[in-house]
Amino acid sequence: MSTPDVPAPGVPVPAPAPPRPTAPRPGPGTPRPYTFPALSRTRLDSGLQVIACNLPGRRVGSARLIMEGGIAREPAGRAGVATLAAHTLTEGTESLDAAAFADAVERLGADISVDAGWDSLQGSVVVPVSRLEPALALLADAVLHPTFLPEEVARLRSERLNDIKQEYADPNQRAQIAFLPTIYTPDSPYARPSGGSVATVARLDRDAIEAHFRRYAGPQDATLIVAGDLDGVDVPAIAERLFGTWRGGEPAPETPRVAEALESTSVTLVSRPGAVQSAIAVGHVGVPRLVPDFLPITLMVSILGGLFTSRLNLKLREEKGYTYGARAYFDFRRQAGPFGAGTAVATGVTVEAIDDILTEIRRLHAEGVTPEELAFAKDYLVGIFPLAFETPEAISQAIARMVVYGLPDDYYHTYRPAMQAVTVEQASQAAADHLRPDRIAIVTVGDPALEAPLKEAGFGPLTVVADTPPDGGPDKDGA
Repeated sequence: MSTPDVPAPGVPVPAPAPPRPTAPRPGPGTPRPYTFPALSRTRLDSGLQVIACNLPGRRVGSARLIMEGGIAREPAGRAGVATLAAHTLTEGTESLDAAAFADAVERLGADISVDAGWDSLQGSVVVPVSRLEPALALLADAVLHPTFLPEEVARLRSERLNDIKQEYADPNQRAQIAFLPTIYTPDSPYARPSGGSVATVARLDRDAIEAHFRRYAGPQDATLIVAGDLDGVDVPAIAERLFGTWRGGEPAPETPRVAEALESTSVTLVSRPGAVQSAIAVGHVGVPRLVPDFLPITLMVSILGGLFTSRLNLKLREEKGYTYGARAYFDFRRQAGPFGAGTAVATGVTVEAIDDILTEIRRLHAEGVTPEELAFAKDYLVGIFPLAFETPEAISQAIARMVVYGLPDDYYHTYRPAMQAVTVEQASQAAADHLRPDRIAIVTVGDPALEAPLKEAGFGPLTVVADTPPDGGPDKDGA
């Protein structure tokens, strides 16, 4: 007896149905028009620069206070001091203790914070525009009259130490911690984790934190940015009332220089017994933010590992099935930040994944980009441009980048046409100039059984690092 899906003997087999026509894949639409809002600049007698950005109809405003004293300016023995200084500012002032400050913020329906980046300290306020001045008054109180109470410093220091231990436990973050000192010399600030180490943070006390803040935080190098529906709001007058008496801060010295440690390809295995996955970080020193070919680099690295359809993602995720995702980036800072590529894969395919990453970097360096890749990257980056500025907070962040990196006021007005104007030759030249596949660091956090395969792969000299807790010194054995 025949089964239902097998024709009986002698019964004609019907011809297969012709393939159904498929509609062509839709192409990108016309980018949505967008004009970055106009800026109004004022400078107070104290030296504070004030930038107002009127956004009609945006009743929730955003303000940012940009100050010097970012992570790059930390002394090596006090790594983490900028982060603790920033976080301590909102934990009590001369007139409000930590609880009273938090209550005042909550009553205004505001969000007030201060954070440290590599190139600046930034205070942030998000609040309805109708309550802008009292919210800014709280930020001014935190900046002009901080107390740095020892008990608050001790609490935040303890929290930061716990954060560092969690970062070491996370394989991807642990790979980054090991990666940076392989590409930068020890005296380069970028060789250190952004929030410090257990050894440096544990030594930070109230005096060190206050000294760092007082040295750099002053009106001469500071900028106040306010974005929102500012119709009828005199932002310079508010700034004068709240920040007019601000004094102090030394003129910012030259940004600390960084130097590259790599002379050839190096391989580091952070040995984590029992690990079933490997976190991989590959890269070298990149370029500063004000590099002339910033836009060609942006497009080139998007093609390498910044889009879902990037070469790394297509190779490692779609073709090989090694990972859920792979990425590549240039971390742009005042000085040359890192270029990196990375992913996480099963232990058994670690060497193959590293080889694929290196192959794609070499191929892009040697052959450049294709017209199709460049067109897709342009369509994506130009298309999402308006989405990046949908809120006053996003716009104030964009203005902050202009301030920190000294970009011209028309930067965002010219961004899209300048991006569209990048040629295949320019993007390919960016790959040739700024990718260095013959001088690259390879770091993986994984099982010690990877030592032999990594040696056999011949990527470069191998160093094995014991994955000791962050409060213990890592042991290194040349291999």
